[in-house]
Amino acid sequence: MDFLHAMLFAVLQGATELFPVSSLGHAVVVPALLHWGIDQKSAGFLPFLVMLHVGTAAGLLIYFAGEWTALARGVLGIGYEAEIQSARALLWKLVAATLPLVVVGVLIEKPVRHLMGTPLVASLFLVANAGLLLGGERLRGRSLRGSRITVGDALVIGVFQCLAFLPGISRSGAAMVGGLYRGINHEESARFAFLIGTPAILAAAVKVLPKLAHAHQLHALFGVSLLAALAAGVVSYLSTAFLMRYFANHDSWALKPFALYCALFGAGSFLLLLAGL
Repeated sequence: MDFLHAMLFAVLQGATELFPVSSLGHAVVVPALLHWGIDQKSAGFLPFLVMLHVGTAAGLLIYFAGEWTALARGVLGIGYEAEIQSARALLWKLVAATLPLVVVGVLIEKPVRHLMGTPLVASLFLVANAGLLLGGERLRGRSLRGSRITVGDALVIGVFQCLAFLPGISRSGAAMVGGLYRGINHEESARFAFLIGTPAILAAAVKVLPKLAHAHQLHALFGVSLLAALAAGVVSYLSTAFLMRYFANHDSWALKPFALYCALFGAGSFLLLLAGL
């Protein structure tokens, strides 16, 4: 992989991981459409993709630094009682939302692994992602409770998040739909989806990185991967800042433009790939 392709991948990852349009789906489909000639099933592609995810998680950590600092202080018992209780409640919500991802990941990792490098399949799941986002908007209209997320809400959101194991289904989008299903508004659903994204992304990286310590591909691509990870982190930070304002100001229809994009891009990509263009 050359430097230009690596940086384009970084921008793509940093944006699409947070926008509810599926970073994995785009990482599979876009190179195939543009004929980059990258073997996504090669031993070197996974380490590179993991580095991009680490960069994206770093951008999220920086944006939500205040929340993570408050969480750490509360867990350690530092601060006022109300602050400590609030932080510990958030910790339990994060655990509840992350647990389904861990369990489901162990159960279905091998069956879905072969789908990761299949552009035709990913393009169809992008269309499915459009349906998921539109369904979330319809569910939202039934019972809007506000912005307070309970542990039960977090568990449901975590279950929805597991849909992102399919390349083309957005992790953040699925998590937001889970929040909307529970009657949470767009802004808070997005905030929680981004917060739980950090442990989800880091957990995936931690699982894979030890296996790559002695991989030749990791050493060969390390310099380029590091620069690409930094770029992904910057883009993810800017994307998060934009999306938090966007979801706060467009609560009545926030997911519909992303659904339309996924439907058009997914269907168009499928037809182009099928035609061999």
